[in-house]
Amino acid sequence: MKTSFFSKDEISQVGFARCGKNVLISRKASFYSPEKIELGNNVRIDDFCILSGHIVLGNYIHIAAYSGLFACEKIVIQNYANISSRVSIYAFSDDFLGYGMTNPMVPSKYRHVHLAPVILEEHALIGVGSVILPGITIGTGAAVGALSLVTTDCEPWTIYAGIPARPKKGRRRDLILRYQAELEAELAGGK
Repeated sequence: MKTSFFSKDEISQVGFARCGKNVLISRKASFYSPEKIELGNNVRIDDFCILSGHIVLGNYIHIAAYSGLFACEKIVIQNYANISSRVSIYAFSDDFLGYGMTNPMVPSKYRHVHLAPVILEEHALIGVGSVILPGITIGTGAAVGALSLVTTDCEPWTIYAGIPARPKKGRRRDLILRYQAELEAELAGGK
């Protein structure tokens, strides 16, 4: 019986560079260059997500429906991070200033593309409909509010929101880190 998620065998046929345990991938997700995509343990990728290019997902990652990760450069999402629906993360961008032509159908010698990695550190949380531009690091425990445009790095344990995203207030870390420690102790005890 087919479910809405790929089976383990179907996932192994996609050709990921690495795929951990307990990975749930919607049958409606799309992958470009899967040989450059690494998936950790306990990863869930929902309907209509697009993952393209060199992407590294840690453990306990969720990517909600309609999100897109586009990586000519590397996108790294560390453990316990969460990407809400309709989030777009870009590790490259066409030049809008006119130093080159735009779009992938134009030969690269006529384009001027900005390439820079994007890193979401542990416990990063990206709200619905947000956009993250190339070269951004979302610090440990930082949260980005819904419909935000991230154009600069986000400091750890800080909540950001707006266009462009600006710091709003601190994010509580004590409970999150306590729950992480309890989960990891529970997992270690079950080995």
